[in-house]
Amino acid sequence: MDLNKRRWLEGLAATAAGLALPTAWAQSRTASSTSRAIEGGWPSKPIRLLVGFPAGASPDLAARAVAEPLSQLLRQPVVVENKPGASGNVAADLVAKSTDEHTFGALINGNLTIAKLLSEKTPFNPETDFDPVGLIGTAPLVFTLSGNAGGATPVDLVHWARSQGASAVYGSPGNGTVGHLGMELIKTRTGITAKHEAFSGNPAVIKAMLEGKVQMALLPPGLVMPHVQAGKLRAVGVTSPEPSPLVSGMNTLRDASVRGADLEIWTALAGPASLPDHVVDKFNAALVTVVSRPEISKRLLEVGWQAQPGTADALASRMRKDTAMLGGVILMRGIRSDA
Repeated sequence: MDLNKRRWLEGLAATAAGLALPTAWAQSRTASSTSRAIEGGWPSKPIRLLVGFPAGASPDLAARAVAEPLSQLLRQPVVVENKPGASGNVAADLVAKSTDEHTFGALINGNLTIAKLLSEKTPFNPETDFDPVGLIGTAPLVFTLSGNAGGATPVDLVHWARSQGASAVYGSPGNGTVGHLGMELIKTRTGITAKHEAFSGNPAVIKAMLEGKVQMALLPPGLVMPHVQAGKLRAVGVTSPEPSPLVSGMNTLRDASVRGADLEIWTALAGPASLPDHVVDKFNAALVTVVSRPEISKRLLEVGWQAQPGTADALASRMRKDTAMLGGVILMRGIRSDA
């Protein structure tokens, strides 16, 4: 077993045992407080907030929901710049290599956790090249089955999915995406043996499901729920550990006796690893204040995100946990990205 694989599998075991993972993120910061005054020498000029997806994409909408209120609180413009490419890794690389205390990214979990594991060509290392600032929002995925899936309960639906054996196909928007890795995680927890087929995006996955070419997938609530509500597709439950306001009244996978497959997509603010502590603390305090406002939480919900204010340390902990969990799936299944 090569050193890299051993390292991540040991990390996965450490997480399962509740131990602290050795990581460059382990530098401890005192939890930021919203009572900390938003004053001082930073920021001294406009803040660039890089987004790795086009305008109108889900992470872009999250960034724009917080940019203006952050500008007001920090007394400097917070300017969203779209730098799409490589599933957000183009923007992430620009942030990682920045030497400017005023350049940050609104990055997704794929950029901040497993990017290097999926491709050795990734030009940055999520573990060493970023300073976490804080979460903006999270969202679950919906474990979705084709409309002819049998069963009246979530447990029955899982049994149906298992009964399809290796003749079944599950779809995802590409190798190494959360939809792909999450389904592989569910397979390890349930005994489902469906084969993977990658598509150009989630709308194409849904089209294939409606046409009967694909039997299951993990899909964003906003895209799939109209089809579930119309009775054309079946929903087992959401992947979050608790019910989500994004999918009112939906069961969790835990209700279907699927344990150990809690998974959410998320968007967070991060900067280069060279950031001084006082900059991270100050930006986090502003972000927590903004995301905690009812009107901002409502706006985030409208664009597909559940507001998740928290400390920089809480984000770092989440990065470690997700890296260990999904990293184990990547290494054990030998998954690589399309890039």
